[in-house]
Amino acid sequence: MAGQQFQYDDSGNTFFYFLTSFVGLIVIPATYYLWPRDQNAEQLRLKSLRRVHGRCLWYRLRLMKSQQSIVPTLKKAALLFGWLVFLLLAYKVSKLDREYQEYNPYEVLSLDPGASLSEIKKQYRVLSLKYHPDKGGDEATFMRIAKAYAALTNEQSRQNWEMYGNPDGPGATSFGIALPAWIVDQKNSMLVLLVYGLAFMVILPVVVGTWWYRSIRYSGDQILINTTQLFMHFMCKTPNMNMKRLIMVLTAALEFDPRNNKEATIRPTDNVEVPQLIRELGNINVKKKEPPFYYPYSLKARVLVLAHLARMDVSEELEEDQRFVVKKTPALLQEMINVGCQLIFMANSRGFSAPRLVTIENCMKLTQMIVQGLKESKSPLLQLPHFEEEHLRYCISKKYKVRTLQDLVSLKDSDRRNMLRFLGEEKYDEVMAVLGSFPHITMDIKLQVLDDEDSSNITAGSIVTVTVTLNRKRMADMFEQEQEPVPCQGDETATTEEAQGDTSKAKTKVWQNKNKGAKKTAKSKKKKLTKKKATPAPAKNKQANGTVAGNEAATTTTTAATVATKEEDDDGSDKGSESDEGEANKDSPSERDEDSDKQSDTEVDEMAGDDEEEWEALQQSIQRRERALLETKSKVTHPVYSLYFPEEKQEWWWLYIADRREHTLVSMPSHVCTLKDTEEVELKFSAPSKTGNYQYSVILRSDSYLGLDQIKPLKLEVHEAKAILDNHPQWDIPDTEEEDEEQEDSDGIEESEDDDEDND
Repeated sequence: MAGQQFQYDDSGNTFFYFLTSFVGLIVIPATYYLWPRDQNAEQLRLKSLRRVHGRCLWYRLRLMKSQQSIVPTLKKAALLFGWLVFLLLAYKVSKLDREYQEYNPYEVLSLDPGASLSEIKKQYRVLSLKYHPDKGGDEATFMRIAKAYAALTNEQSRQNWEMYGNPDGPGATSFGIALPAWIVDQKNSMLVLLVYGLAFMVILPVVVGTWWYRSIRYSGDQILINTTQLFMHFMCKTPNMNMKRLIMVLTAALEFDPRNNKEATIRPTDNVEVPQLIRELGNINVKKKEPPFYYPYSLKARVLVLAHLARMDVSEELEEDQRFVVKKTPALLQEMINVGCQLIFMANSRGFSAPRLVTIENCMKLTQMIVQGLKESKSPLLQLPHFEEEHLRYCISKKYKVRTLQDLVSLKDSDRRNMLRFLGEEKYDEVMAVLGSFPHITMDIKLQVLDDEDSSNITAGSIVTVTVTLNRKRMADMFEQEQEPVPCQGDETATTEEAQGDTSKAKTKVWQNKNKGAKKTAKSKKKKLTKKKATPAPAKNKQANGTVAGNEAATTTTTAATVATKEEDDDGSDKGSESDEGEANKDSPSERDEDSDKQSDTEVDEMAGDDEEEWEALQQSIQRRERALLETKSKVTHPVYSLYFPEEKQEWWWLYIADRREHTLVSMPSHVCTLKDTEEVELKFSAPSKTGNYQYSVILRSDSYLGLDQIKPLKLEVHEAKAILDNHPQWDIPDTEEEDEEQEDSDGIEESEDDDEDND
């Protein structure tokens, strides 16, 4: 039996195979992930954004960075060097293949395969005279020649060569270790041990320990754990936090402290420039001796944030620090929102004072203010380019009364151009391009109780699911090109049709076009309706218990119009109804039974169709949820137009449900980061424990723009939960059935015993 032999590579050839594989495993993935992407594609993207975002600070900084950065060049050089080493090693390995070819005695004797025995002997004599050690030849070469001669002339050696590839028979299995022999040489033992000890006992523990120490200091959102604890402390201490207090807490974050973050800096010139900014800003609570608000890093960060909101010019050194502080604030404010929401829902179970709704909403407003570089009291029109404080008087005049972005969009083009006459043609076109890029969001709200027989019936304590479908369009799609024609005053038919239409068309304000005669007619109809009581018919489809107030208004309008129409028909067809009653009395009882049977069959079919529709809708919702869990959507949505924000920011939103009367949060805010065109968001909350009607609000807030927030009412009608049946009919088994089952069991036992006796 062949043995096993382990040996190091004395020549070092095997080591090149290992080294080539190792370098290839590093170079190939590194090229895929680290090779700089096409710079032309980035330049084309920036070029496409230039018309709208050309004046933004982040756009100008991105252009400067792409022109001055040498990082892509260094990456390319390093990767190309790695590929060069890999190709050289591969070439070296390709030249070593000849050393591992199969043993062939004909090649050793320089003969053609199939040579005769006489030719083999003759060639052996010639080579022996040349390479024999006694004749001055090489001993190793002569041993190979003798071995080849024996393999071709000796029958046993020939069989070994044909079977095992070796004239000596099966040899020991050799395992080569792809390391050069000098590594285990005694002369180099101290050096090798020193290298191993340095690599595995010093460098590796230091690297792992440093990574672990840094990672445990940060949360999943890369916010310092100490900062999160600081936010939690001050939110519990000040549940109702105004904007000034909120800025103080925000700028006390440890991300701005050089002792906790190396990116933060304290410069010697701060002792001169920061007090000067404090004097220009005015009262910023400098004398407040509450730690950490009076610490130098916190005071500096607060001054820089307030200067950013006031759009003040600062020195170049402070401008660099200001950009660092401003870039950090959106993530810190998102962490404050998360902390506040957690405290609110923890307070319900533990009983401590929770942050109020105004604190959470102030965090959202401050994010908008930071991104746009505006104070809370400023007009949202200042988000547009070329708009200054002195230009607002043209907008808020009695003629136009434009105070918001929506007011500016709703103007006719001629009126808008006349109002903005202080702008030239190029500036006006730029303003319109920027305004057209702003988002216009529509919300569709659907309220239901999932996993319940009646999904529209909301009971006390049930889990309510509000599905909000967000549709994003550009403001440019909303520009009014031509004014819609207004119906004539005497055209009552057109007015009635518009009143019965969708409530989304309420902006036309049709009711303002009605004349006094129409109003009197409506009043007289109301009086008739109050005098005449209609008999309640069995309504087949119930109204959803939790619906949006807008839908209820539409339902009420449609119902009133239907009742009025029926009343007119009744007044005009009294005689016809009397004759119909006479004919109906003449019908036979059998015909009445047939009609009732047909009606019951129709109702059963309709109920079955409704059940199938509900089942399909449930399956579709389950599939949508599964797809949402599996697929990962990109958070790159639409770049935000921000004149003073130093970094490209994507357009994100907050969506939540709140009780505006009680100033409480009903559902956790959902941070919508994937809204490109259409997005469906589910908000869940527990229904109140008491029955009654509740008025909530579905609120959509932007984290980037001022004046684009939306609030929609949500009316909730809570019913009592169904009582649990103790004795369900399916468990009521008659006594006779139980006796029959016992008798059958006893008969079965007797039959099995008889069978056993027969077998015996």
